[in-house]
Amino acid sequence: MTIRLLLCDDQALVRSGFRMILDAREDLEVVGEAEDGSQVIELARRIDPDVILMDVRMPNVDGVEATRRLVTGGSRARILILTTFDLDEYVYEAIRAGASGFLLKDVEPPQLVEAVRVVAAGEALLAPSVTRRLLDQFAHALPGEERPPPQLASLTERELEVLKLLAGGLSNAELAARLFLSETTVKSHISSVLRKLDLRDRVQAVVLAYEAGLVRPGAPG
Repeated sequence: MTIRLLLCDDQALVRSGFRMILDAREDLEVVGEAEDGSQVIELARRIDPDVILMDVRMPNVDGVEATRRLVTGGSRARILILTTFDLDEYVYEAIRAGASGFLLKDVEPPQLVEAVRVVAAGEALLAPSVTRRLLDQFAHALPGEERPPPQLASLTERELEVLKLLAGGLSNAELAARLFLSETTVKSHISSVLRKLDLRDRVQAVVLAYEAGLVRPGAPG
């Protein structure tokens, strides 16, 4: 099955470079290009891509706002943020808005291709260590609410435990070892958490856990 891609970057050279790398793979197809956020929103509505590679800093409508509008508008596309700066504030805001991960623009071609495939498969492109660093760095933006959001009440005790450990930066394998469960069972719990909380992926679950005060930045997993 071919993964359909939409490229969004204000630099034509960057777009053409990415197109050359991605179109060379049999399972990937670039179906459109945009040079700013307003264009990518319109194109995404028309061509319904599987994955959007989104530059975070653009004129007019930037990548953060474009991500927010696409997600709230019901787009099914997975969004990969492209950035020149590792873990900057724009990346954090884009992930809060619904992006499934981020890549540096100097990424090696094989890593770019693998990232697209991972995100298209419904996984989040943030290693546990990166999730922890990302949220720790922006702790000032995560004050934590006085009371947890009401949707957390729908989680079982085990699911709440899984969410807390997930937010601590643990991988599925580490979660399984900590809880004495199989990885398959852990994945099932995570899927249930995402479904009950109406979240796109585990990155969004981590953000919610921090914002609800279930986990504090810097806390061990």
